Amino acid sequence: MARWLKVVLKTVSAMFLAVLLLWCGLAFYVYKNNQTVLKTLIQQLNKHVNGDIQVGSLEPTLLKGFPGVSVTLQELRLRDSLWQQHHHDLLHARHIHVTLDVLSLLRGQVDIRKIALQNAEIYVYTDSTGYSNSHILRTGGASEAKDEKDGHGVLAIRKMAFDQVNLIVDNRQRAKRFDFEINALDGKIDYPDSGWNGSFKLKTLIKSFAFNTHKGSFLKDKALEGTLTAHYDRKSEAIRIDQNKLKIGDDDFQVGAAIQLTRHVPAFSVSIQADAVAYQRLSRLLAPNISSKLLEFSIEKPIAVTGTITDDGKKTSADPLIEVRMIVKDNTVGFPSGELSQCSFTGTFTNQQDPKKGISDENSLIRFYNLTGNFYNAPLKIDTFSIKNLSHPLAEGFVTSSFNLNRLNRNIGEDTFTFNDGQADLRLFCRMDIDNFRFTKPVLSGNIIVKNADITYLPRNMRFVKSNLTLFFNQKDLSLSNSRFQLGKSILYVDGDIRNFLNFYYTDPAKIVANIRLRSPMLSLGEFMSFLGPRKTQKKKTPRHGNETPVADQLATVLEMSQVNLALQVDKATYKRFVANKLTAAVAMTDAGIAFNDININHAGGSLKMKGNIRPSGKRNVFRMQASVHRVNVKEFFHAFDNFGQSTVTNQNLNGLISAEIDASGSMTDAGVLLAHSMFGQVRFNLQQAALIGFEPLQKVQKLAFRNRDFNHIALNDLQGTLSLAGDKVQISPLQINTSVLNFNIKGVYGFNNGTDIAMDIPLRNPKKDEGISDPEERALARMRGIVLHLKAVDDGKGGVKIRWNSAHD
Repeated sequence: MARWLKVVLKTVSAMFLAVLLLWCGLAFYVYKNNQTVLKTLIQQLNKHVNGDIQVGSLEPTLLKGFPGVSVTLQELRLRDSLWQQHHHDLLHARHIHVTLDVLSLLRGQVDIRKIALQNAEIYVYTDSTGYSNSHILRTGGASEAKDEKDGHGVLAIRKMAFDQVNLIVDNRQRAKRFDFEINALDGKIDYPDSGWNGSFKLKTLIKSFAFNTHKGSFLKDKALEGTLTAHYDRKSEAIRIDQNKLKIGDDDFQVGAAIQLTRHVPAFSVSIQADAVAYQRLSRLLAPNISSKLLEFSIEKPIAVTGTITDDGKKTSADPLIEVRMIVKDNTVGFPSGELSQCSFTGTFTNQQDPKKGISDENSLIRFYNLTGNFYNAPLKIDTFSIKNLSHPLAEGFVTSSFNLNRLNRNIGEDTFTFNDGQADLRLFCRMDIDNFRFTKPVLSGNIIVKNADITYLPRNMRFVKSNLTLFFNQKDLSLSNSRFQLGKSILYVDGDIRNFLNFYYTDPAKIVANIRLRSPMLSLGEFMSFLGPRKTQKKKTPRHGNETPVADQLATVLEMSQVNLALQVDKATYKRFVANKLTAAVAMTDAGIAFNDININHAGGSLKMKGNIRPSGKRNVFRMQASVHRVNVKEFFHAFDNFGQSTVTNQNLNGLISAEIDASGSMTDAGVLLAHSMFGQVRFNLQQAALIGFEPLQKVQKLAFRNRDFNHIALNDLQGTLSLAGDKVQISPLQINTSVLNFNIKGVYGFNNGTDIAMDIPLRNPKKDEGISDPEERALARMRGIVLHLKAVDDGKGGVKIRWNSAHD
């Protein structure tokens, strides 16, 4: 072995032996003088504590702190003078392992270089008056600063470790509670002239991080793990925590903080940043009063977020200032009434939008900048959209969009509407309340313009083509102008207004009243018959977001439940055989049926006035009408109304002009077909310039007694009478019928199926013999002279009518 190596080994061995002997001597000193060491240690602590320090025992742990000298304090308690009132130890440590500076022992001092707390609780308590048990910690002065600088003060702790330590900050005055279960903490500290720098490896469970215990905790029951790098500046009495990566729950965040330790204004600020974090997990990190609202929404892919939480230490607010910035790109955002796909925006949040007002939900503001996305597959663009006052949220923004209507089919169509073609342009300023995360009380200003639309309304099976629509929103009201609809052969020009439309759209559609003015050069009434029956139900798709009412369903509900008052002006209207000219009408359509008021029609050379209503009743539609008919061609009139559901007297049997007053009710199908034998009511008629052509009952009379008279074409003088309709029967009030071939009196009941019982008194006298009598009274007496046949028309048992003698005549 080389000589120089031997010298080195001997020197090192001697130095090691010297250190070992010194360490053993000091360890022996500590062991023999543990009470003295404990007393000195407590004296050092008392330099910084103005309270009661209790230690159960001190035991040397010689190897634990090698090459330093270590002792273990058992059951250490640190209490303030008011402990008997609140019963919270500022510190209760079952085990504290303290590593002492060897050189300080040689100087007769006890300086701490490392403290390790095991199974301990730190409880910083502040009562409702503002008193805190932390007041026992003395503020460091110039001497302490010198000690720290020289490394001789109790605060010059080089290392720190926590093992199963609970740290609780309980401020009853400001309703704050911070509760950390620190599983492990391992830190190193050095002391530059400005203060100290430390690095702490931390693993903890956050039981509570509540700035306002009435509103709940942030980060509730979330694990936090990472390394904190902290700096204390003695001059400003502030701690700065560098922004480093920390794992909170399952996500990585960049977290930093600033803590102001001045006694008069204790304050702190926490900053947090994540480049990609799941929205739902992020929301659950917040306090329940915020997260419960955010979780009503969803964002499909991870988002980038930055935020700060600041407590200025002032007593003006229990809540901290929260400011958040969020960046969403090409994402899917869900909310209770739908979703935005391919959505991008920059969002911000603050709970103090007005610096002159306090921090509160009422002073909160959410803003979305440059928001784009597809709402029900319709592209939307909003420069700025705001939600103010989270206690009673109010949303507002200017929305623009331009799209082909067929883009709506995938989300809105299939159930209620089918959009085949058309272009929509939308420019709206929107303001609305948000009640239970649903838009209510909307206020809109702007317009929606639809051109060349081809839309099928499925519940009524109505297809509108080549249609244009202009909707103008003015606050709560809606107006229509320059609108054109085509349904089959029918062309409609529409304008009108709906007062308070937006007040009732979501809350009470039955209160919506639309006043519509409708003009048409050609209206085919049969194309609107689907309004008579019930809506056709479609198979519903399951909503993607809870129990919300889809947009199409809400619109369909409004269309069905709202009342529509139509003022009609139609050049020509048709329904099957019926043709009307210059039709004007006032029509009220509600979910209970259709009411017709003041209908005026030119028809068959005359005119009709009518009012009435139609209401659905099971599989049929019940109608009631009151009509005035003035000098209408009776042949065309009977033809137009399909002979009013009977086949005895048809349009083929009649000529002349008829006027009538009709008060009747009946039933029809959803297709508008009159149900046989459903008519009830009364018809008072006046027939002028009339002729009865090929009327079978009178032709049978001809075969009995009047073979030489022409019963095929019977001219009728003015005829007035009353018919009472009773289902399958017609009650004929007594009539005196004067014709060119025969005069007779008639009364009784005509049955469409059976029950015919008509009495006829027929004088055989030829009416032509009375043509020379000018006196009406004399002509009336002459009318019944001579032989009079008393006959009765009754059922023949084969579905027809037979004539027999009436032995019981008047």
